[in-house]
Amino acid sequence: MSPEYFDANLTQLGWQQVDNLRRHVLESGLLKKVELVVTSPLLRTMQTAVGVFGGGDYTDRMDILPLMVANAGNSERAAISSLNCPPILAVELCREHLGIHPCDKRRSVSEYQCLFPAVDFSLIESDEDALWKVDVRETKEELAARGMNFLIWLLSRKEKEIAVVTHSGFLYHTLAAFGNDCHPLVKREISKHFANCELRSLIIVDRSMMGLDIPATNYPGNIPSGRDLPSDVADEKNQEKEIHK
Repeated sequence: MSPEYFDANLTQLGWQQVDNLRRHVLESGLLKKVELVVTSPLLRTMQTAVGVFGGGDYTDRMDILPLMVANAGNSERAAISSLNCPPILAVELCREHLGIHPCDKRRSVSEYQCLFPAVDFSLIESDEDALWKVDVRETKEELAARGMNFLIWLLSRKEKEIAVVTHSGFLYHTLAAFGNDCHPLVKREISKHFANCELRSLIIVDRSMMGLDIPATNYPGNIPSGRDLPSDVADEKNQEKEIHK
């Protein structure tokens, strides 16, 4: 509740956790697979997103913006490059529990743009934080509903491998809605709280849309087109000709 924790930044321990996770995503090959990074637009999550998925140390270039400038959020860290890394997109839907707690109130987008020049803030409608209220705490039900809207938005994206950098409270209440048709151990695994800088891989499937996507490996065949009809169709054509005679 302390105002000094307004939009809290990563501690040095937090940065150590980021460095450890970055080593993991590099060694596992995950960094090469991720097509998009979605982050909550709070200082600590954006520091985590660029620290884990960014392009490494930044070298001054006129044509390339850094993902993070040096010492952003009193981090005592060097600038981070936007080269050879997936795009990073800030999205309000995956913010932490809204209201009352100063640590969960964000700065203005214009201030963030100075700290994270290559992060995409285009989906955030208001420069100032219009969602956080000083005297009203978002209910758990409202948070879960927002989480569901976020997952629906994720499913609308063309990318298939997406890294989401968000908050333990948000994830807990969002994922608690899933797994009711699974074994209790699976349900418990899905909805348990995340540790700091913990990474879990989830496959999200909209069952109502199953079968509607055309697989990328499909091939239409008959290119170039020829006279060879399938045998059953050819039989029907021949019968038609005989009838017409």
